[in-house]
Amino acid sequence: MKWRYNNSTKMMMEAFLNMDIKETLQSFSTMTLSDRQAFMLQHSDWLLQEMLAHIGSVDAELRDHLIYRTFVDLLSDNLLNPQQLQYLFETVTGDDFLYLHIGEKATDSVFTRSFSALLVAGLLAKDAELLVLSDEDLQLFFKKIGRYLLLEQDTRGFVQEKGWAHSIAHGADLAATTIKHPKFDLQYAPSILHALKLVTWKETVFVNDEEERLINIVDSLLLQHYSEEALIEFVEQAFDKFEMHLMTQGYNELFFSGRTCTLNFMKTLYFSLKMNNKAPQLQNTIYGQVAKWLKLGD
Repeated sequence: MKWRYNNSTKMMMEAFLNMDIKETLQSFSTMTLSDRQAFMLQHSDWLLQEMLAHIGSVDAELRDHLIYRTFVDLLSDNLLNPQQLQYLFETVTGDDFLYLHIGEKATDSVFTRSFSALLVAGLLAKDAELLVLSDEDLQLFFKKIGRYLLLEQDTRGFVQEKGWAHSIAHGADLAATTIKHPKFDLQYAPSILHALKLVTWKETVFVNDEEERLINIVDSLLLQHYSEEALIEFVEQAFDKFEMHLMTQGYNELFFSGRTCTLNFMKTLYFSLKMNNKAPQLQNTIYGQVAKWLKLGD
């Protein structure tokens, strides 16, 4: 498909470059597809650098409604070439983005990590169609995919005056998308399940529907024909942690938050499986464990 880069288009592009990134993206959102193609032909490197530089901005409109939405549009409209997709993947999966200051609580670095997770998920979904990302980089990423949910400690959902952080939900989206990638090897699934088993023990109870996003990890594994027996073992180990915690630490605050959060996750998973008529043995295991710890049927 060809487009004309005439004088009026050139003047429009130059005007955009005199704006700041927020104004540029606001204008970009109103462009026709042909104008977007012309803009990317001339200024894609500048635009991508600016978007990456502000991906963790505390300005919710810039971060969520402009930068993230623009990345979605660039991917869906095929406005990024294979080299740009590779560059973004290599950059955003690194320590300065997806793992920036991971382990911190209640700091603004969470916005960079969380929205990097969304971008990586988008890149992987696009690569599932195109298969252009480096096999070596993909395999390296697959090996450590469980680290994000395991190490992330900032569990805030909506942050006043700064918008959504939602790092646990975005991490769940990333893990589920990763599992669906055609080059993902199920040998890496145990590390993801290990992180999933511990994600409910972060000294909080999720209140922003994180469970609904987390169960998509299990659903993605089932879609890839992962062993139901292995998932049953995962559920049993998750509930075994209740007993282990009581033996080592007793009925402290962490036990009750971890118990409540785990039960909420398991109940959500159970009803999802039941309504979709999936994994009956896994359903039975979850039902039995939830009934036991909720003291049902006494």
